[in-house]
Amino acid sequence: MPRWHFSVQLDPARTAIAAGRELRVSYKDAVEVLNAIRGMRLEDAKRFLEEVVEMKRPVPYRRFHGKVGHKTAVGPGRYPVKAAKAVLSVLRSAEANAAYKGLDVSKLWVVHAAAHKGAKIRSYMPRAFGRATPWFEQLVHIEVGLEEREQ
Repeated sequence: MPRWHFSVQLDPARTAIAAGRELRVSYKDAVEVLNAIRGMRLEDAKRFLEEVVEMKRPVPYRRFHGKVGHKTAVGPGRYPVKAAKAVLSVLRSAEANAAYKGLDVSKLWVVHAAAHKGAKIRSYMPRAFGRATPWFEQLVHIEVGLEEREQ
């Protein structure tokens, strides 16, 4: 069994962390969603992700923006619904961890949000004349850290 570690060290007295391991979402979409919510208040991040799931608010694509259509007031952007649902689930888990630790949920900020590549699911699609095409799926690790602030 693998032993998971969190990628950054946060103060355990003021922070709560959560991670989703080996998720079947797009790595590029997860990176863009997490870049969008990093630095937000917890309530704002949850509202943002719910609006993305409802396809009312696009996620701005800053890094992986090749051939991405532009959206109004955002620039290159998309609605990565599956990745937003996965990040929202991990964010709610971090919120529950913070409440369990006794932190004030109304004062939480997203201080760490990262996506890392996980294992690949390797399979092959048979083709004509005895050939085969690889059909790989990249799994993703999502990490979220919340910090209690007085602001």
